[in-house]
Amino acid sequence: MTAANPIRVMVVDDHPMWREGVARDLTEAGFLVVATSGEGRQAIRVAAAARPDVVVLDLQLPDISGVEVILGLRAALPAVRVLMLSASGEQQSVLDAVKAGATGYLVKSTAPAEFLEAVHRTAAGDAVFTPGLAGLVLGEYRRLAAGPGRGSGPAGAAEPATPQLTERETEVLRLVAKGMSYKQIAQRLGLSHRTVQNHVQNTLGKLQLHNRVELTRYAIERGLDD
Repeated sequence: MTAANPIRVMVVDDHPMWREGVARDLTEAGFLVVATSGEGRQAIRVAAAARPDVVVLDLQLPDISGVEVILGLRAALPAVRVLMLSASGEQQSVLDAVKAGATGYLVKSTAPAEFLEAVHRTAAGDAVFTPGLAGLVLGEYRRLAAGPGRGSGPAGAAEPATPQLTERETEVLRLVAKGMSYKQIAQRLGLSHRTVQNHVQNTLGKLQLHNRVELTRYAIERGLDD
């Protein structure tokens, strides 16, 4: 984020004081708040015009669920990143949001500085979670990958061709599957943060995936988190 090219953020929450407070904190930190909304359907319509980079979204809205909003946002803006900011840290709520396409999930008790850093990281493509929730999501993906039907298909059916990743892309993908952030991966491999981002973006393009959450599941399904 630069002063000339700030990260564009939309805030969706049905509590006006909370919504306005989050928007104010973001603005003071140098983000560009392009829109706010208190309802899910309105948020989807407004986002299509405002084109935020990141949507900070509450799970509980008065008209439709946060999960429905995520799906609507992703349909309207496939590249948008959604950071959940919710009072609920319940396991099923987190998993439902991530499966719908949320990039990260924070509870509302998160400290302001941690929240602002999480928005930066979300815009950069990191999957950001309140401590403890990242392990929950990775554990669920491992459970799904190990479940019945892994690698199964109709008898004689050909496996779809696997896109060819470079050695470095595969190395980065393994570390993504372990839940490491871009910064941690860069430190581990002696690369710049930007280089790691570029490897991840290239891998996403080759695999026709949209975000790090989908990339993590892809890697775990193929045993790359071992």
